[in-house]
Amino acid sequence: MDYNKITINFTPFQEWLRDVLTAQLGEIGFESFVETETGFEAFIATRNYNHQSFNLVLNEFQEDFTFTVSNEIIKSKNWNEVWEKNYFKPLVIADKCVIRAPFHTDYPKAKYEIIIEPNMAFGTGNHETTSLVIESILENNMEGKSVLDMGCGTGILGILASMKGAKKITAIDIDEWSFNGAKENAALNNIKNINVKLGDASLLVIEKYDVIFANIHKNVLLNDMQTYIENLQKNGMLIMSGFYTDDITDIKTKAESLGMKDAGFKSKNNWVAHSFQKDF
Repeated sequence: MDYNKITINFTPFQEWLRDVLTAQLGEIGFESFVETETGFEAFIATRNYNHQSFNLVLNEFQEDFTFTVSNEIIKSKNWNEVWEKNYFKPLVIADKCVIRAPFHTDYPKAKYEIIIEPNMAFGTGNHETTSLVIESILENNMEGKSVLDMGCGTGILGILASMKGAKKITAIDIDEWSFNGAKENAALNNIKNINVKLGDASLLVIEKYDVIFANIHKNVLLNDMQTYIENLQKNGMLIMSGFYTDDITDIKTKAESLGMKDAGFKSKNNWVAHSFQKDF
């Protein structure tokens, strides 16, 4: 799968504008962002990129800011090289989990070590939503649990859950690139109890789970939340991410309307991971 790398710089530079723009671009399909001194870089699968929608986001601020924008197509065959060279560095989360690529030779040690082949930007732990859910996994007991990872990306969340003792993990993603990458990363980490599936929430028809991770866009979460809950065991935990602090009310209202109990949330740079418990 090819990616568009959109580099956006603006003057005068304002951090609040960077936050607003990344939030709005996330709503139209952009998957990952890298901050720069005068703006940011935004990544989106080429098949999902709509130039008109992108321009509409920037046009709202054209009167007060001057934008310079460049667009680079990164072919799938070159994505590993680009990510390795520019972005993917060993990452430590909560002093307990280190995430690295196979090519890293100098990296910190931690209780859990996850190897991720950088075949896509989203899912290496660098994005706030991934790191927030990883923190939640580190804080919760996974021993003997059955786990579902919706929108699994690289499979990193299921891999960590397995390392923490989960007995069985199902990982689902609608993207074929993620489907193949998650299987590869499970093998790299010698994880044998992850079943990776290609598809969406329509695949959830039989099995129930003790823990469900859903790190997807807000609109998908709202649309599929009832299905997640129907596939959650009593006293099970649903951890959702991929949305912003401004979206907490909408997510919480929907979850509570479906009978879920608020179990708290984490936030980082305006991104949120929100946990809910099923008591019925």
